[in-house]
Amino acid sequence: MGTQTKKKQRKAVICKIMLASLYIVIFWFSAQNGEDSGAISTSVSQKGIWLLDILTGRSMKAEKLAELVIALEHPLRKMAHFAEYALMGLLVFRILYCYVEQWGRRYVLAVLWVFLSAAADEIHQYFVPGRWAGVSDVLLDTCGGAAGAALCMLVLYATDKYKTKKQKNT
Repeated sequence: MGTQTKKKQRKAVICKIMLASLYIVIFWFSAQNGEDSGAISTSVSQKGIWLLDILTGRSMKAEKLAELVIALEHPLRKMAHFAEYALMGLLVFRILYCYVEQWGRRYVLAVLWVFLSAAADEIHQYFVPGRWAGVSDVLLDTCGGAAGAALCMLVLYATDKYKTKKQKNT
């Protein structure tokens, strides 16, 4: 086994640990009832609006801040879903990089993995009081995973090309 292969496998192990940690975080968020989940989203929205108000120096009235918090909560929740699953797609693609030869196959498998994970998460949420399962969330999560896998693929492809070119020149 070559040095490059050992390095790839070490990185894959780190990604597997990170992926397992991400699954724990996603499960924990999904296991919260609707009220607790909403409270977290609202709290994050409040902090974001408060920070925006400070950075812009606007000193908005409390009523306007409350309106913005309500308006921001749903998009923020969706962006968080997208980001979680983008990270998942990135990690899964990086793991597959060690085991699957073809770039396209790695990508398809990573997106499929994310899709199945998102569907399982929505099924889990269906059974949590005050939560619901949505096909649109599965699609959003899958798009996040596809974006993360694509980013990882582009970076790895570019670094592989660079290493190959560098080796030819030496």
